[in-house]
Amino acid sequence: MPSRVFVNRTKELADLRDAALSLAAGPEPGVVLVVGVGGVGKTQLVAQAVRRELHRLFPDGQLYVDLADHRRDGAVDLAAVLGGFLRALRVHKDYVPGGLAERTALFRSVAATLRLLVKVDNVQHAPEARALVPPQGLLVATGRRVLPSLLMDGAVLIDVAPLDGAAGTELVRRWHADADEGTAADVVRLCAGHPLALRAALEWLAARPQLTLDDVVRDLTAGRYGTGDDGVREAMGMAVGAGGGTGEGGVGEAVDSVLDSVVAGVSGHTRHLYDLLGVLPGTTATADLLTAVGATGVDEGLGELLSCRLAVLVESSDRPRRYRLHDVVRAHARLRARALPEERRRAVLRLVVDFYADAAAHGDALVLGDRFRIQPPPVRPLSELAARGTLFTGRADALEWLDAERVNFRAVIRVAADEGWYEEVWRLCESLWALYHSRKHLADCVESGLLGIEAAQHQARPDVEIRMRNQVARAAYELGDLDRAESQLDAAADLLGLAGDPRLSGVVQESRGLIALARGRSEESPGAARERAEEARQLFERALAANRAVPDPHGIVVQSYNVAQALVAGERWADALDVLDEAAETARTTGDEPMLPRIDLVRAHAFAGLGSLDRAVAAAGAAADAAAGLKQFAKLDQALELLTALADRAEDRPLRAACEEKLGALRRTMGLRPPAAPTA
Repeated sequence: MPSRVFVNRTKELADLRDAALSLAAGPEPGVVLVVGVGGVGKTQLVAQAVRRELHRLFPDGQLYVDLADHRRDGAVDLAAVLGGFLRALRVHKDYVPGGLAERTALFRSVAATLRLLVKVDNVQHAPEARALVPPQGLLVATGRRVLPSLLMDGAVLIDVAPLDGAAGTELVRRWHADADEGTAADVVRLCAGHPLALRAALEWLAARPQLTLDDVVRDLTAGRYGTGDDGVREAMGMAVGAGGGTGEGGVGEAVDSVLDSVVAGVSGHTRHLYDLLGVLPGTTATADLLTAVGATGVDEGLGELLSCRLAVLVESSDRPRRYRLHDVVRAHARLRARALPEERRRAVLRLVVDFYADAAAHGDALVLGDRFRIQPPPVRPLSELAARGTLFTGRADALEWLDAERVNFRAVIRVAADEGWYEEVWRLCESLWALYHSRKHLADCVESGLLGIEAAQHQARPDVEIRMRNQVARAAYELGDLDRAESQLDAAADLLGLAGDPRLSGVVQESRGLIALARGRSEESPGAARERAEEARQLFERALAANRAVPDPHGIVVQSYNVAQALVAGERWADALDVLDEAAETARTTGDEPMLPRIDLVRAHAFAGLGSLDRAVAAAGAAADAAAGLKQFAKLDQALELLTALADRAEDRPLRAACEEKLGALRRTMGLRPPAAPTA
């Protein structure tokens, strides 16, 4: 959100405007790199430029991401970033593929005719920026250091330095019109011209009318709240005394001192809240989470942190209001948290982990319903996890909440693993399959799943290890890494003799069958493809037997459907139809309506294989109708594509035209746009 008070950035604004105008006029997309220390105002500069002029240059929309939210072990999950971009461009989740290459291709297709402004914060490496450049338009990236290879690509550099004495004094006197010029200049000097430090100090003063600017100067000069630790300054990406050095200890020391002073002056419960935020893993927090970990006066405390500009509100697609500390402030809060007794810190972290484990379990139950789970239902009802109301209601709401908490979940699982809370690690991993599979956060699934495997081994839980390995295998399968998937399944299969529930054997055999079908599709020889199909059928038959042994009605329907898919791949059309008839009957009897469109799609392929085009068209039409009613848009797309192909085979031009029209309308509704037609 651009601020109304913005000074001394005339040159930078002009440079950014001129660069955008020049790059927008060219035939290729452009890149602007805005560089400066943490909290110096890079994001605010870009926000001002967008509000004033840049929005007119890019009328088709703006995309934004903070790469700090997607960075793990130094690398950015670009697939997750592009998935967010695609959803922001109104591509329905059913059409967002899992792999990075596929998401990149779809982003370039969807955005091919759009003039977009893409804003990216916290870029550390040139490839991160290159991957997010739109086909048309402009990428504006902010970072803390110059990236020479981007400049060699033609990127324009905008350097944002701390405010000089005159501009800083002007800013202080805008906030305090009656401020003495000399005193204002002292504040700027003590804050090293750093906008974040200046704003925090002046907002703190504004809430205390009994104090004066001289009090701010006195406290900062005394430095009585300083910690002497360079962690905050390191978080700003600079050494003490670097970058302008207008204060005795440099920008980093000045910010450290200001934040210490501001935090020392807030109310006791707000200071407690600030220290809790320093302990929390992840990047954002809700009032529900803060209440769950023992904070009091949460609404008042958050209000005071917002008014002091220590915290900001974060936009989110789900209902709860989310708060985050600026990264420089967060480093300061975590520095303070180191002073807490270890027992107190671990107690807070345990409350955090328990909150997320229970919330994830409730979210999983709403998103995926009555599926096979190893963990028991959470003891705490959903209503007890919220400060007021409930965290989420219904499947769609639960999925949005889980997705909004994705970055925090990653951090919480790592914390639980580090602390040795192994049951909570695998519980979280099992529950988050609902998120990872639905939103195709496949890299997250692999990362958390590997921690889940280690947790299961620590607890000597072969049943859990099988489940965790299967989840990693399924993510690898969807990413196209079939060798990695098979290696995980081999390790899981070695443990099946130690597991009591036959459904665990079923999930492993199902995953093996899916891999066999995938390998069969890539076989060049028809004979080899049929052998793979037979291998898949046998594996699915074993999975079916495992589900019948429980019995698990949904598992029986799913594995029967899989058996039929393998029979169709092996060109055993009539056998497939017999299996599908039984599966459809079970689905109707048990109320498993979502499986019916899938069953009808395979039935249509079987009829087509037998040469019965009329019955194939009828089955594909039934699949389309059922998928539309259930809002299964990916299945509806498949049904319409199949109907189009069947109409072509039957030389039914009216049917083909109708299907093509419906298919085009569906894809436009789902946010898919065809690439621009090439010009002669």
